[in-house]
Amino acid sequence: MINPIMVYNNRIDQVGCSERVNRIFSRSIKTESKIWALYKILSMIDLTTLEGSDSPGKVKQLCYKASHLHDQYPKLPQVAAICVYPSMVSIAHKSLKSTNIKTASVATGFPSGMTNCKAKLDEVRYVIDEGAEEVDMVISRGHFLSGELNYVSDEIAQVKTACGKVKLKVILETGELNTLDNVRMASDLAMESGADFIKTSTGKISESATPTVVLTMLEAIRDYYNKTGKKIGMKPAGGISKSKLAIQYLVMVKETLGNDWLTPNLFRFGASSLANDVLMQIIKQNKGNYQSSNYFSLD
Repeated sequence: MINPIMVYNNRIDQVGCSERVNRIFSRSIKTESKIWALYKILSMIDLTTLEGSDSPGKVKQLCYKASHLHDQYPKLPQVAAICVYPSMVSIAHKSLKSTNIKTASVATGFPSGMTNCKAKLDEVRYVIDEGAEEVDMVISRGHFLSGELNYVSDEIAQVKTACGKVKLKVILETGELNTLDNVRMASDLAMESGADFIKTSTGKISESATPTVVLTMLEAIRDYYNKTGKKIGMKPAGGISKSKLAIQYLVMVKETLGNDWLTPNLFRFGASSLANDVLMQIIKQNKGNYQSSNYFSLD
């Protein structure tokens, strides 16, 4: 168990945080840097389908399109991962076998996390047995907001143990944490408890990733790295559908964490439609005109 008093002594300057975000987001990006960023963003996307209407056919089609983007445009990178519900993991894993695209799965009672620890661990073991190479878990927000930090910490640690070498992304669901201080506290807790990545949101509530939240989490990662020498990844998710916003987030990552984090190994975007806009922007830069968004549909 960790000592909350020792770990969580940082309060967030919300005004200063907002001002820094505004400075970063007001900068102009040169054309050559924009093109580089668009290719980089595409390689960082966890392409996601998490709907009640998901079917084997839909998941197979998503995997096919994601893995064949470079057939017509050979210089395009592949997306980082396909993220699906537990019942679709084996289908995605088989569909992606001949690619470098990872199979990722949500788990632990996604999106609410309102189930017991045994059920969460059983689900994590199940998705790994089905072929998941990455697991996205949700924290128990009710326990966190009630001050039961050791409960949340122990749960994350147990999930990480169940994951073994499989990458664990811990979703904070920041829209339910109410304050940036809580976001910072939850970020520290997740990293101390074994998270390989910290992730903003499930995408299932109205407030998902926001710039001030992302900056708060990036600064937590920076401070944790300075303290331990361990590099933790970051994944903003939910509400990121436009290339311009994604590029601004890359600038924020570079300024806060440095170039080492500008890689899919340490930074991801959780998105279902961002890839469409990125592809449209890349073709616009190369050909001078936009293609139809339907041409690139990946959802």
